[in-house]
Amino acid sequence: MDDQTRIELEAAAFRRLQKHLMEDRTDAQNIDMMNLAGFCRNCLARWYQEAANERGIPMTKEEGREAFYGMTMAEWKANYQTDATAKAQAAFKDSHE
Repeated sequence: MDDQTRIELEAAAFRRLQKHLMEDRTDAQNIDMMNLAGFCRNCLARWYQEAANERGIPMTKEEGREAFYGMTMAEWKANYQTDATAKAQAAFKDSHE
């Protein structure tokens, strides 16, 4: 496989992951994703921002989140985020000490 095809396939897989998290599984909370997989939507948005910055494209944390989420964090939280359970908060604290 040539490099361009590999890049295109990787980009397609990323776009499908983004769609899955942003449209298909809005019920999956970031804290639960962090507890289970060690990353969440915010991590993906940060990695997107970091990749832009590494290429000389200025992008703030909030701009990276908006690019990944397709909306502002305030909109995402209002539409989809629920309060984390005490159990989820405790698991997060334990895994990130």
